[in-house]
Amino acid sequence: MTVPRPETIAAWTALQTASRVLLERVEGALKAAGLPPLAWYDALLEIERAGADGIRPFALKERLLLPQYGMSRLLDRIAAAGLIEKRNCAEDGRGLLVRITPAGRRARRSMWPIYGAELARQFETVFSGEELECLARLLWKAKSGVSG
Repeated sequence: MTVPRPETIAAWTALQTASRVLLERVEGALKAAGLPPLAWYDALLEIERAGADGIRPFALKERLLLPQYGMSRLLDRIAAAGLIEKRNCAEDGRGLLVRITPAGRRARRSMWPIYGAELARQFETVFSGEELECLARLLWKAKSGVSG
């Protein structure tokens, strides 16, 4: 059994802590503005990117990295708010396609100024452009090093 070095544990802990704190700050800013949660933004963005034909929930799940049960609940809530529509998939009688509605596009667009401003505040006031490029490169490197 391989035991991680102390610096590995420190890096992992810092990454997880920073991720949690930064996400909480974005969520807080969206909530304070009376907007839906961040998961809605990410889902609406990916559904919108899928185009007029929509996207299958399993494909959306892969893009968002949510468990299936979480995806179903998320889509149900967004659909209940009228921001997406679900329809049967012509190629698979049991399958669904999810499409964004005009209200969903408006909601996503209204969330971005708050979300984007919070990202800028959290990162651009702390890191230089060079540091941000390095951070992104290191995190993508960590992601690509994961097998599976």
